[in-house]
Parts: sequence; C-alpha cells; structure tokens
Amino acid sequence: MMLYGLAGLGVFVVIGLAYYAGQTLSQLNAQKTRIALAKQKQYEVRVERVNNIMQSVHTIALAVEQQQCELCEGAIRLTKLLDGLPLNPAPKFMDIYPNIYTLHTKIDHYPTHDARNALSKKERHQQDREREAIAATFESAIISEVVQLRTYHPTI
Repeated sequence: MMLYGLAGLGVFVVIGLAYYAGQTLSQLNAQKTRIALAKQKQYEVRVERVNNIMQSVHTIALAVEQQQCELCEGAIRLTKLLDGLPLNPAPKFMDIYPNIYTLHTKIDHYPTHDARNALSKKERHQQDREREAIAATFESAIISEVVQLRTYHPTI
C-alpha cells in the first residue's frame, strides 16, 4: 500500500514538473516571438529612415547639379545627411565624395543663422565673396560627385 502511495506521489511530482516545463517553454516561445517582431519593426523603421534620408540626398544633389542650390549650402546639407545615415557598417563617404566633404570642411567655420545676422553688411558680403571663391575651385568636381551621388542607393 505504501508503495502505491509513493508511486502516486511520484506521478504527481512528474506531472507537476512536466506542467511547469510546458509553461516555461510556452513563455520562452512567446518571448522569442516578441523579440523577432521587435527586431522586424526596428529594421522596418531603419529602412524607412534610410529611404527618407536618401530621398533628401537625391533631391539636394539634383538641385546642386541643376544649380538651383548653392554649392556651399548643398555641401553642408549633403554631408550632414550622409553622416546621419543609420548604416552599419557606415560607408566612408569622405573617401567616396572627397570634394563635397572638403568644401564643407573649408567653409564650416563661417557663422550661420543668428551669428551671421549679427555681422555687419560689409562682413557678410566679405564672407560671401570668400565662400564663393572657395566654392568656385570645387564646382566641376562637386557637380560630377553629385551626379554620382544621385545614383547611390545604400544596402541596409
């Protein structure tokens, strides 16, 4: 009789452990599904962000090519957008488009917005002439780079 009691208790323990293992596996599978969905959503958001940035890059590059946007303004905007692309590994855009990045580096120290407005008319005019002279030395090289940039589509 005691043997049947111990056997019954053993069966009860085994059933309890099996139930616990089943619950734990169920929770693990649910967690894996949530993680997979979160990764998929994160990927989709990243793809959308890259597409939005690249649409802006292509628009600005076209505007620079068609001389609807000043070279300096285009170089600043393009470098900021390209550097903001959430790509891993990040391409070395400075090596791919060296003239755009060099122009940005050469004009980066000039004041903008409120700091520019605080300058006298004469100082603004002087800086505009300096910027235009710098941009003129890069014009043909930058035009060829923006043509190339308009065809760039990153792999995510």
